[in-house]
Amino acid sequence: MVKACEEYGFFKVVNHRVPMEFITRLESEALGFFNLSQSEKDKAGPPDPFGYGNKRIGSNDDLGWIEYLLLNTNPQVLSLKTLTVFRENPEIFRSAVNDYIQAVKTMAYEVLELIADGLKIEPRDALSKLLRDENNDSCFRLNHYPPCPEALSGRNLVGFGEHTDPQIISVLRSNNTSGLQICLKDGTWVSVPPDETSFFINVGDVLQVMTNGRLKSVKHRVLTNTQKSRVSMIYFGGPPLSEKIVPLTSLMGKQEESFYKEFTWSEYKTSTYKSRLADNRLGLFEKTPSTNQ
Repeated sequence: MVKACEEYGFFKVVNHRVPMEFITRLESEALGFFNLSQSEKDKAGPPDPFGYGNKRIGSNDDLGWIEYLLLNTNPQVLSLKTLTVFRENPEIFRSAVNDYIQAVKTMAYEVLELIADGLKIEPRDALSKLLRDENNDSCFRLNHYPPCPEALSGRNLVGFGEHTDPQIISVLRSNNTSGLQICLKDGTWVSVPPDETSFFINVGDVLQVMTNGRLKSVKHRVLTNTQKSRVSMIYFGGPPLSEKIVPLTSLMGKQEESFYKEFTWSEYKTSTYKSRLADNRLGLFEKTPSTNQ
């Protein structure tokens, strides 16, 4: 896992113990929502950031061939838009989301603890405890990429433009439609073969900082498909808003200095909301040679 995170910032998880029935039930419920009339779906939007969004990604003119639901996963935070999504058949949809998220969270904790073991981080819950914290700022996203007409796809229309995820890690699952690509260190884009029974882990910007650049957040994007729709579900594991994001002391050598300025997750999150998807969002928080002395 550590090697994959260092080289690619990305890996696939099998034997994950997340019940397939949780996955298929949630996908069915998500498609039920996305198949509603546009006017019905729009009642759950526009996103604030939670709720239903269509084609617009964020508030800085990024566009994609996509519609999505962004849901809050922290019961401490009440989102009226999230409640609107569940209004039609609240018990079924809500329980499908909750069962899935609980199972995926458990896997995310285990993945982070195994990464901590591989990096010899003490204590081994130094990363996972940030997601377990009752004030964690995690969220959950359901994406629907409808088939893109050939006339439009010829214009190189993307489903979701290139970006890194700002959180600690992201846990992605999609149906068997291709489209996901990751960017290698040399700038080459490679397609990730879909696997609806497995999960993919993205290293996020915060984990890159907490390992002082040893693990790299992965730049990724989604291309359109002319034939089939793609459905993906992503759990974004974020720390509490007040958490100071600094390299872990147990990973730092005696004379090693941080490559990054100290910031809180709230500050970084605010900064990402002001940026475009493809921006190097961590660049604003890197120490320049003049301040790294």
